[in-house]
Amino acid sequence: MTTAQDLSHAHRLLASWYADGGRDDLAAHRRRHGSLPVLDVAGLADLVEAAGLRGRGGAGFPTAVKLRAVAARGVRARRRVPVVVANGCEGEPASRKDAVLLHHSPHLVLDGLAAAADALGADDAILCVHTGDPGLGDLRAAVSTRDDRVPARVVTVPRRYVASEESALVGYLSGRPALPTTTPPRPAERGVAGRPTLVDNVETLAHLALIAHHGPDWFRRAGTSDLPGTLLVTTGGALRDPGVDEVPGGTTVQAVLELAGGPAEPVQAILSGGYGGAWLGIDALATPLTHEAMRSAGSALGVPTLLALPTRVCGLGQTAHLLDHLAAESAGQCGPCRFGLPAIAQDLRAIVHGSPGAPDAHARLQRRLGTVDGRGACAHPDGSVRLVRSALRVFRHDLHDHLRGLPCAGAAAPALFPLPGRAR
Repeated sequence: MTTAQDLSHAHRLLASWYADGGRDDLAAHRRRHGSLPVLDVAGLADLVEAAGLRGRGGAGFPTAVKLRAVAARGVRARRRVPVVVANGCEGEPASRKDAVLLHHSPHLVLDGLAAAADALGADDAILCVHTGDPGLGDLRAAVSTRDDRVPARVVTVPRRYVASEESALVGYLSGRPALPTTTPPRPAERGVAGRPTLVDNVETLAHLALIAHHGPDWFRRAGTSDLPGTLLVTTGGALRDPGVDEVPGGTTVQAVLELAGGPAEPVQAILSGGYGGAWLGIDALATPLTHEAMRSAGSALGVPTLLALPTRVCGLGQTAHLLDHLAAESAGQCGPCRFGLPAIAQDLRAIVHGSPGAPDAHARLQRRLGTVDGRGACAHPDGSVRLVRSALRVFRHDLHDHLRGLPCAGAAAPALFPLPGRAR
């Protein structure tokens, strides 16, 4: 377990910022990390497996397994040369980690993209960011200074919550609408233009580059056995200095909040894992940031975000604001998402307003949560259900008052998230 006082070895991904508040150009990047070694897929996958790298895009899937799956499919599907995609779209509104990483350490991401492309024998390396990304010009300039075997190309993707999910991304890069799906085949089997495709979050690829440069033993000097290495965490809400920090895996929730200056006012709960994450009560502050520990606490590590909710607002009301957003961001391709999420949001609002029909809305909400969960065309409705269920649990005392029609001074508070916390 890591505390805020034990972070001196955590400055890896954002080493340029922690050193001098700057941004590494290619020359500075090479001085810091050296030249990128050339590895075949077996060698790279073995290093990544020994390092224990898990994806930093939300699901935490083992990166070595992805690499081997794409390589194996490339062998079986003759003339289907693999494609490598770096996902820097950051569809989660509460997160800013990928934008900060791409700004301060673009060549670390590009090294990871190049290493994966070389190892897999890919002939296309794509870096995806959202349309209108303010860092687009700088990214293209960084790409232009490199001499990789497969030059990266930067592609912009529609700015929608679900458009950056990997199956939606593959569809868009193949000329189809950016719609997610949970049905086979997965991108590793048939991805961009039907070719085996490795899709990894930009932070994952930056860690892959660090492993290629410095080895798995060095990588494991930070973090835990469950989550080796470091991770980027976005903080926001009622904190004195919110932003993005790099911390070792296993750092406690409380330690991360202390890095963000600590509470600026009394806090009643923490939203973890973004809009599709879950609420944590203040009794969970000692929870380490690992997949297993967060799951045991009733949440998920997901895209690491910790947003502090002040006591002056209503947690159920804020959850209703979030549900309104999630319902509006539906791709509209299945009933549980298209009809279920707006209905859930409507029930939640009826409860928040404490109307005479609130008890009926609560009973109806419970039924709808069970109907929507696990039945969508993608994971979007599942995350929404998880968020609401956590709100009903963490704010159960408020729920009791709302169902009795008692007044709630914080219910009318405007939506607090996302907040403009600076990127540190």
